[in-house]
Amino acid sequence: MNRIAFIVLVVAFATANRVIAQQPDYTGQPNDTFVPEEADVADTILFNADIYTGVESQSNANACAIADGRFVRVGDRAEVEQLRTDKTKVIDLQGRTVIPGLNDSHIHAVRGGRFYNLELRWDGVRSLKEGLEMIREQVARTPKGQWVRVIGGWSPYQFEERRLPTVAELNEVAPDTPVYVMFLYSVGFLNQSGCEALGITEDTQPPNDQSRYVFTDGGAELYAEPNAMILYKTIGALPAMSVNDQINSTKHWYHELARFGLTSVVDAGGGGHNFPDNYIATEVLARRGEMPMRVSVYLFPQTPGKEFVDFRRWLQANERDYNDAMRTLHGYTVRGGGEYLVWAAGDFENFLSPRPELEPDMREQLLPVARLLLRNNWPIRQHATYDESIRQLLDVFEELDQNEIDFAGRRWAIDHAETISPESIARVKALGGGVAIQNRMAFAGEYFLQRYGEEVTAQSPPLRKLVDSGIPLGAGTDATRVSSYNPWLSLYWMVAGKTVGGTRLYPKENCLTRDEALRLYTTGSAWFSGEDGIKGRIAPGQFADLTVLSDDYFSVDAEQIKDIESLLTMVDGRATYASKEFAELDPELPAVSPTWSPVAHFGGYAK
Repeated sequence: MNRIAFIVLVVAFATANRVIAQQPDYTGQPNDTFVPEEADVADTILFNADIYTGVESQSNANACAIADGRFVRVGDRAEVEQLRTDKTKVIDLQGRTVIPGLNDSHIHAVRGGRFYNLELRWDGVRSLKEGLEMIREQVARTPKGQWVRVIGGWSPYQFEERRLPTVAELNEVAPDTPVYVMFLYSVGFLNQSGCEALGITEDTQPPNDQSRYVFTDGGAELYAEPNAMILYKTIGALPAMSVNDQINSTKHWYHELARFGLTSVVDAGGGGHNFPDNYIATEVLARRGEMPMRVSVYLFPQTPGKEFVDFRRWLQANERDYNDAMRTLHGYTVRGGGEYLVWAAGDFENFLSPRPELEPDMREQLLPVARLLLRNNWPIRQHATYDESIRQLLDVFEELDQNEIDFAGRRWAIDHAETISPESIARVKALGGGVAIQNRMAFAGEYFLQRYGEEVTAQSPPLRKLVDSGIPLGAGTDATRVSSYNPWLSLYWMVAGKTVGGTRLYPKENCLTRDEALRLYTTGSAWFSGEDGIKGRIAPGQFADLTVLSDDYFSVDAEQIKDIESLLTMVDGRATYASKEFAELDPELPAVSPTWSPVAHFGGYAK
């Protein structure tokens, strides 16, 4: 047994019997009273920059100093240079725009790393023809017994052809290799070899009565209507990577996120992603001190009807093994419960199908789980696409607040909230909750528009009303399956009001300013991990997380926002990604494994 395999086995055993402890004071008020000690010297100085600090009372600066992972001085070069010694690293940013590190408040990051090296991604690909040729090329290097898989992060409207692929096209580019292509949580495509590999025939029954197979050209189309279990189970049936390859994959994945300026994420768990077994790769990196970003995890129970049992077990493990050492596991912390508290309260966002109803016994299932978590001071989050669902969730939370548990000062949130009403926004505010929004409409907006019409679409979600309400609000992507992980597509969506295919969804009145959108991706998202007050700004005392942009976000044409990348991303003042004039600062990565991985040849998001 090699050293890595041994470490992994030890970690798996230890993690199975405890939960990483939460950061102190998470359920309390924002940590905005931190007063930094004045540093005598700087580890790193950045100068000749146009620094957007995110501090409302301060104009942009042109230099900053970092010591011990925190910003210690921000201003002009002369005052920052006072902290320079002969050991200080000094970086000339050559007039580039600098912003606080971006923070995705809802992304399936740990799961993304677990699968990254296995997936051929169509994120950013401009034509279906190109996407199919990528599959043809990948088939030539994929060994027998393995698959070519394209799992989300794209929309047919980003293609010149503005359509989905067909089974016949997949058969043509991959006659002997199994292929699975999935569009959001709506529809999947298996070529003939894929159906044969999984043993799916016309006699095969779907996993539930809310889904169906449509057989064509020897393969099959898989429809989630709207329950996505048919798509989850297909992914779960495909070959997995070894633990060593998952660690390699996760390392490359986090580097890819840093490529777009992400320094923090709030992980939403996800279906088919079990804690703690499927979290091993991220935890190994954290224990080695190799995490290139901050990952805050919410736990997602996997078995409908067994959620209370899972959460009680995790809480007991946390209480039994809580210790100060676990607080310092750099870059990786368990924060609370969600995005599903109970499956009965979830409404799938498949806009190719009508709005689903929640389960009749949703209240009876949700009430004990929410009570359990809140009594133990665990933050909670619940997936809810439609206002009809949000109203029912609020009924349960208000009942708890009025009769059993004071919600004041607690952290709880609704995720997604595409059709949240003004009345529901007011109720969320009254209970002190937050809302995390994602750009799922940028990838499925055309289908929503066809189903619900222009008037409803124009306020789905009601960005302006949410911002003006003053409730805690964070931005994100919900990547990697129902959206790309590229945060600039989400910023573009909020500012321009358009899908990735260019379809206008929102009038100007429901779009945000660039400053507002960026604040949702920095200070706004920090609320959801309990770190508001210590990250999201370039200011003394804040975590030294930043990104140097390829273009000036504040002045480029709105259509160019989605093309922005990072030239230099830093976490704790350490470079986690660098390119072009800063390329010498880029961390060295191991070769991609397995060697046939699509990532080794195509990378992630299309350049």
